[in-house]
Amino acid sequence: MKTLPDNPSLDHLRQQAKNLLAGLRDMDPAATLTTAQARLAEQYGFPTWAALKTEVARVRGRAEIAEVSLARAIAASYGLGDVVGEMRTVARADDMGRRWALVTDRGRWAVRTMDTWWPIVDAETDVALQQAAAAAGVLLPAPVRSRAGRIVETIGGHRWRVYEGLHSGPPLLAPARSSLTRAVGGVLATIHGLGLPVDRISPWHGTRLATASWPELAAVAAARRASWAGALDATVATLTDLDGIGSDTGTPAPVLCHNTLGPASTRLATNGRLVVVGWEHAGGQPPSWELANALLDWAVVPGGEVNVAGARALLDGYRATAGALPPLDLAAFRGAVTSLANYVFGQVSAALDAPDDEERRYADRSVAHLLSHLPTRAVLEQLLDAAIGVVRR
Repeated sequence: MKTLPDNPSLDHLRQQAKNLLAGLRDMDPAATLTTAQARLAEQYGFPTWAALKTEVARVRGRAEIAEVSLARAIAASYGLGDVVGEMRTVARADDMGRRWALVTDRGRWAVRTMDTWWPIVDAETDVALQQAAAAAGVLLPAPVRSRAGRIVETIGGHRWRVYEGLHSGPPLLAPARSSLTRAVGGVLATIHGLGLPVDRISPWHGTRLATASWPELAAVAAARRASWAGALDATVATLTDLDGIGSDTGTPAPVLCHNTLGPASTRLATNGRLVVVGWEHAGGQPPSWELANALLDWAVVPGGEVNVAGARALLDGYRATAGALPPLDLAAFRGAVTSLANYVFGQVSAALDAPDDEERRYADRSVAHLLSHLPTRAVLEQLLDAAIGVVRR
């Protein structure tokens, strides 16, 4: 489920709806803006566009403001200049920490805490990947080193990272128009073409991290009377089936890659170029796994419909840059379904352990949305069928 920022803007939502409309029209030329607005509301976990706008009004202006002393300490540590405005939160905490915006007399900066960051590779390695990708033409916010030369600094009891501000629009969504998915394919091929070595496959994509089986987890949810317990029970068979995909095949060699290059990690710059963010989870995957994961993220519409034009454009973009495609079959989705299983387990566990009513309200809505939009083996097979026309050219 998409998450509203701390200070949501109706203008950004309208822009997202227009972007979504372009992708929907790749699938159905008769799609309307009203349809796109309804689809957008659904991706944020709301039944209607009106309900989404009501939520925007409810939460607008809830961004937290940092102590001036903290903002100044961060600016001083990273050599950002003199603070000239309030340092405000951008979005609720994620699996790494909290994102903030900081303005100094030298410009705008994206800063974030890394208190709950679980790195797959160290910060120096992910920065090396970013720098190599940028040199190869990928547009991204440049990471900033502290005056001491470090990427991560501990300030005010928190670990921090800093990026240069790069003006861009809101996160992209699926289905995206085929010209965008083609650009995504080109970016993936560029990153894979760097061939940066890595010593292992990302555990998030290579290992089931759950401490309980799906039936056991469903039983716990039922015992706690979770509002979504029935939905989890109904998806146990689907989740179990997905767990088996690619489990009996060999593992191709990994390269260092972005690891999470879905719509949430992309924006559009003011000139229309694709901006790639979210490099902190960089790690190892076989190129075929990350490409298959991108197909799932970009070309499967929430609800299971396959965007054929988007899928083929993504693969066309990859091949135009790389010259060829890595082998694609059902087993190539092994990393995607493993990371999905880990995400579902994490979201369900977080909902069961929500510390207060506000967190529980959000978590329950998020889990209910997630469980109602799981892909199936049949959807993955349809996605492969859509791609066959590209693979065979």
